[in-house]
This record gives sequence, structure tokens and C-alpha cells, in this order.
Amino acid sequence: MDWPISEVARMSGVTARTLRHYDETGLLPPARVGANGHRYYEERQLLRLQQILVLRALGVGLPEIDRILAARVDEVDALRSHHQRLLAERDRLDALADTVSRTIAELEQSRKDGNPMTINRPENLFEGIQPTQYEGSLRDFPEFAEAANQRAATMDPTEVEAGQRECTAQMIRLAELMTAGLPADAEPVQAEIDAQYRALVELHTVSAEEFRAIGRSCVDNDSWRTAYEAITPGLAAYQRDAIEAYATTRLT
Repeated sequence: MDWPISEVARMSGVTARTLRHYDETGLLPPARVGANGHRYYEERQLLRLQQILVLRALGVGLPEIDRILAARVDEVDALRSHHQRLLAERDRLDALADTVSRTIAELEQSRKDGNPMTINRPENLFEGIQPTQYEGSLRDFPEFAEAANQRAATMDPTEVEAGQRECTAQMIRLAELMTAGLPADAEPVQAEIDAQYRALVELHTVSAEEFRAIGRSCVDNDSWRTAYEAITPGLAAYQRDAIEAYATTRLT
């Protein structure tokens, strides 16, 4: 039994355009192409599509998915591995939800008491947050990714962890400014963006348009957007808008 591309798109939620792209890149060829030019898929292709979608949900990029599937691991072993990663991701999201919930409660209590929030254990702010989720999105910008990898190769694990925590802390500071009602072009927000820009410039020259593209990726790149939205809804778009304002007023 086989299914036409329209039916596969309906069942999976993947657009026919995406399925055609998967075929053109060799990631998911159909079982056959009919005389009418329509693509048809059998059970083996559906199982492969399931693996692709599971890995995409875990934030794996298409080139890496292609390499994983090209290894031709037994389907049961592959699914077992995906299942373990999904369980780990569930646990991470549970921890992240607890972190955000705890922070909300502490902020609300501090506002009720009229006192600044006291953070007794700063590391609690970062439970469940994995900076590599959004740092990995630099793969969309190969020159920056290569420069970042070269920098990381010269750092010891303590320095790498400190850098990751600072990236997450930047996101949290930006979230605090957003929830305080400051517009994206407000000076405190732009000061945070300036720090981000200067950190990028240390890796590689950044034009105004390249910085804008990085800002758009905060929304357009699934894994990056997920990392921002995990901290607070709307943060990805706020970051994008703040970068746009910075590029317009300071880089052009």
C-alpha cells in the first residue's frame, strides 16, 4: 500500500512543499513517482519521515539528520535512541517549567512585599536551560560558527560553562526588561544588545544586515525560538526587534 504526497502531508502535518524539498535533497525520496508526476510513499518512507520529524522536534538540523539516517542503524535501535532523547527532553522541559514557575512565584512575592528579589542560589535560575540549543543556531551563519568553534577550542570547560551561563543570563535580563514594559529601542535594552553585538564582533566582523539576519533567526529558527520562548513568551520577537532597532540606529 502506498499514499500520495497530499495524504502524507495531511497525516504528518508536513507541507507537500517540504516533502518535495526532502526528496530533492535526498533526505526522503518517495517510493515511486507516478505517471502523473505525483510522489507516492510506502510504510518504509513513513517510518523514515517519523524519524526525521522526531529529530527535528529535538532541535537536530537537517544536515545532521541526513548523516544520522545515512548510518543505516536498525530501525528499532534508532527509535529506541530517539525515545531516550525524547524522555531526556521531557525531563529537561519539566525542570525548565519548574524553574520558570519558581522564578515567577519569587518575583511576585518580592513585588508584593515591596522588596527586591533575593537570589540565594543563582544556579537555580538556569535549571533546564541548555544554551547550546540557541548557540547551535549559529550553524545558519557558517563564518560565525567556525569562529565560535575556534574560540571554544582554546577554552577550558570552566570557561565554556561560564560563557554559556552568561548567554542565558543575557536572555533573562532581556526578559526582565520586556516584562517591565520597556520598548525594544529603550536604552537599557539597547545596552544589552550592544553587549551581544560586541561579543559577536570579537568572533567575526558583523555587518548591519548580518546582525539583522541573526535577529530574525531568533524567531525563524525553531531551536533558537524555543530557547527564548522557554524563558518567557514573546522574548524571541522582542530580541529580534531590539536587534533591528540597534542595527538601524547604530550600524547604518
